[in-house]
Amino acid sequence: MNVFFRAVCCAVIVSCLVAVAGFYRSCEGIEDNVLRLHIIGNSDSDSDQAQKLHVRDELLRYTDGLFADCSTKQECIEKANAHLQEIKDCAKKAADSAGGGYDVDAYVTNMRFDTRVYDDFTLPAGRYDALRIVIGEGRGHNWWCVLYPAVCVPSACAGIDSALDEQQSEIVNEPESYAVRLKVVELFEGMIGFFGI
Repeated sequence: MNVFFRAVCCAVIVSCLVAVAGFYRSCEGIEDNVLRLHIIGNSDSDSDQAQKLHVRDELLRYTDGLFADCSTKQECIEKANAHLQEIKDCAKKAADSAGGGYDVDAYVTNMRFDTRVYDDFTLPAGRYDALRIVIGEGRGHNWWCVLYPAVCVPSACAGIDSALDEQQSEIVNEPESYAVRLKVVELFEGMIGFFGI
């Protein structure tokens, strides 16, 4: 009986790992199709957070036109890299007009995000490409959205679904159906980050 119980436990564990592995691959597919905008305020003071939001507003106006004709994430990344100085200048000008005086840095990177809820969809934890704007010391709360597919700019109409397959769309639009698996992916991503894998 003891051997039978161990065999059943092993079978259940293997089944769970196989199910999570398939879900994890779908989550990675979402990562591959999304470019995020990540803006970090200088600090959490009211004035620095207001400044961050002013930078956000100006950057969204600028990037709305800049990325309007991009049809892939890679095109957006290439365009962002080609216009990085202009993006940085736009953010710096906005920060200064909001009473800043802080340095502003802008770069495209691949970074880890926790599971995040954005209005009517959820993005699973993972490593995403992002246009990152750091204001001053970059020690304040951040603000983020999705630049590609365009869901954080005024011209957005197709939404995030335009770049995802059917299962990926279901994951981001119906996260309550995947709550446990999203948490497992977040824990797995945390372990990967912790061990530097």
